[in-house]
Amino acid sequence: MLIVTSDQIEGRRIAEYLGIVSGDAIVGANMFRDLFARVRDVVGGRAGGYEKALRGAKEAALEDIAEEAAERGANAIIAVDLDYESVGDSMLMVSVNGTAVRLE
Repeated sequence: MLIVTSDQIEGRRIAEYLGIVSGDAIVGANMFRDLFARVRDVVGGRAGGYEKALRGAKEAALEDIAEEAAERGANAIIAVDLDYESVGDSMLMVSVNGTAVRLE
């Protein structure tokens, strides 16, 4: 499944638009990750635990839209938009939306 953020794919013609597809993934932060993130804020550096959690949530949400698009007969998803939100004090959400299409 080809997944792109642009509204067209160079060199490919869109034969059919199959509708909007979406996927969401919510991951919980834990107290150890929170503690280490606060320490990193003070001393500098990257919060690897949060980065890994967000990466996993993004991959899960992208898998969701790919499955939904495949069920509709699509072979690509265009105009993909990824949004990141915090939900409460301990949850992180990734929301992905795009348009399922069938390319010639």
